[in-house]
Amino acid sequence: MAGCRGSLCCCCRWCCCCGERETRTPEELTILGETQEEEDEILPRKDYESLDYDRCINDPYLEVLETMDNKKGRRYEAVKWMMVFAIGVCTGLVGLFVDFFVRLFTQLKFGVVQASVEECSQKGCLALSLLELLGFNLTFVFFASLLVLIEPVAAGSGIPEIKCYLNGVKVPGIVRLRTLLCKVFGVLFSVAGGLFVGKEGPMIHSGAVVGAGLPQFQSLSLRKIQFNFPYFRSDRDKRDFVSAGAAAGVAAAFGAPIGGTLFSLEEGSSFWNQGLTWKVLFCSMSATFTLNFFRSGIQFGSWGSFQLPGLLNFGEFKCSDSDKKCHLWTAMDLGFFVVMGVVGGLLGATFNCLNKRLAKYRMRNVHPKPKLVRVLESLLVSLVTTVVVFVASMVLGECRQMSSASQVGNDSFALQEYVTFSSTFPRKSRLSEVTSDEVNSSIKTFFCPNETYNDMATLFFNSQESGILQLFHQDSTFSPITLALFFVLYFVLACWTYGISVPSGLFVPSLLCGAAFGRLVANVLKSYIGLGHIYSGTFALIGAAAFLGGVVRMSISLTVILIESTSEITYGLPIMVTLMVAKWTGDFFNKGIYDIHVGLRGVPLLEWETEVEMDKLRASDIMEPNLTYVYPHTRIQSLVSILRTTVHHAFPVVTENRGNEKEFMKGNQLISNNIKYKKCSILTRAGEQRRRSQSMKSYPSSELRNVCDEHVTSEDPGEKEDLLQQMLERRQRLVSV
Repeated sequence: MAGCRGSLCCCCRWCCCCGERETRTPEELTILGETQEEEDEILPRKDYESLDYDRCINDPYLEVLETMDNKKGRRYEAVKWMMVFAIGVCTGLVGLFVDFFVRLFTQLKFGVVQASVEECSQKGCLALSLLELLGFNLTFVFFASLLVLIEPVAAGSGIPEIKCYLNGVKVPGIVRLRTLLCKVFGVLFSVAGGLFVGKEGPMIHSGAVVGAGLPQFQSLSLRKIQFNFPYFRSDRDKRDFVSAGAAAGVAAAFGAPIGGTLFSLEEGSSFWNQGLTWKVLFCSMSATFTLNFFRSGIQFGSWGSFQLPGLLNFGEFKCSDSDKKCHLWTAMDLGFFVVMGVVGGLLGATFNCLNKRLAKYRMRNVHPKPKLVRVLESLLVSLVTTVVVFVASMVLGECRQMSSASQVGNDSFALQEYVTFSSTFPRKSRLSEVTSDEVNSSIKTFFCPNETYNDMATLFFNSQESGILQLFHQDSTFSPITLALFFVLYFVLACWTYGISVPSGLFVPSLLCGAAFGRLVANVLKSYIGLGHIYSGTFALIGAAAFLGGVVRMSISLTVILIESTSEITYGLPIMVTLMVAKWTGDFFNKGIYDIHVGLRGVPLLEWETEVEMDKLRASDIMEPNLTYVYPHTRIQSLVSILRTTVHHAFPVVTENRGNEKEFMKGNQLISNNIKYKKCSILTRAGEQRRRSQSMKSYPSSELRNVCDEHVTSEDPGEKEDLLQQMLERRQRLVSV
């Protein structure tokens, strides 16, 4: 028997049938994750629904307003403030949970492997140490990939999806309880598995899910979680709580409540009101101090001292007392900062371009295949990353002389010993001492003689937060060759990693990569140009800001986040100038990484600024000429045919009589709301539609949920029979007429 060649002709033993090749529109190809050519632009998909953030003024809403008085209004506002506080506390506890187990697994992994390396360095069995490290990392990454298979929306950082949600685009499953559980446990395993990802980005997504689900007191993933809570059922209210939750996630990640508030304002400011600002700031403060309170008590035993404001702390920047020429930064350094901003923008644009090409390659060659292929890709990335980290730490490092402070404090238990006698220090000096001890305790001396350390192993064979602190505060010098190799390896592996099927953040990898770049610039200026006043920590911070700004292209919120993380207001001007230059340089070539991934998903997100060519267009130029519409009394068979032949889910309802139109629109009923005919029967949809239309009078601007979701409630057989009988009677009447 002959096979089919292409899709033009198909031959069997008896005959041959030829026909035209099936063609699809660009929108349908985008929905299927396909494109015709590699360089084709991915058009916005039409299967996304918009969220109703505007109040719908109709008769049921007016009836609800008539029953409202000042007492009920004050009660409603008080409950909203209580919910905002609860969201902040819960987001802080989520961050505490992730941080605790990431530290636990990371210390366990590096403790076992480091002891093996020290033992095998004399016996010559380093291959066994590599196998131990591979065993830890591959196991953790495997669990993270499995969780993403359960809920695919949990992959990545979640910031592009939350940005779309805040701007009025409904991304399916983005704020569900199952997504939160897979996100939290997945990022825990992916960070502990040694991938070049961060946990700060997923914290924003986790906070948004908490904000969306907690005020609802019910869950679609776990239907047993359901309480009779008659508040906050509209898209508008949920949007406000998602904004507060996202801000709380930023505040918990960086200890920056003001930066978190500005993040929600900057990323989701298409819909914003003045009364929301105080609530979002209050939620951010609640998350910051909840996390600070518990972390300070659990790690340092000093409950109520508030030493650690966020998951990522930059520590206190100060020059050494012995160096009288050192200054944090001078006016002359601003010129170098501008140049670093330009280079950071170029590097960020390169990173985004490479990552976009990798994402398109995954869309064509990985995602259409069985889901197990995505797990294998994650394991491959973990394998390569682990081998590179181990080999670079053992072979490519140089032995550098320790500073006097490092020699005194080079003890793995220095941080715990310090806590016992530091309870009376002021907060800023205590933070400086804690940072110094953590930097000194994470120094690695693999294959180096006494009073020296392995600079490459110190950067690679630690957690990413420890590597950032090393580059910010280590008084000893790093070799320029080591910094250059570390930057190149980290740049390539971080670009490859972002986009695989694991929960992953991009803030910490970008900060670490940029800090290595800034420290390299400081070494060159001090060693080869002779600028002795330069403080290496400042240049590492500016390099981190330049690279991060070139990748994500955030301006106002990122400036405030970095200033709050450093606790040094004098860095405000150089950070702002560097981020502005990096953003302008990167925008000349491409968009930010989050905007790129929004476009790759085909989300129809409206930008703030329109293109110059669009100002010349009229509404008639972009409207659909062949309009699909329905009548108030349309047969179900016609609705099925319309929905099967179109890719959108909303249609205008037209009438021939203006009086009938007014009577019909009195109840503000929708004909279709994202109906999926492949997953439920017509009778089930009809019953669900009737119950929803009857319950619209319960809440103002009631949110019409998807009629046919993945889990459809079972119908009563008697109700189905009644509906069927009504449909048969109606058909008989039409036939008789």
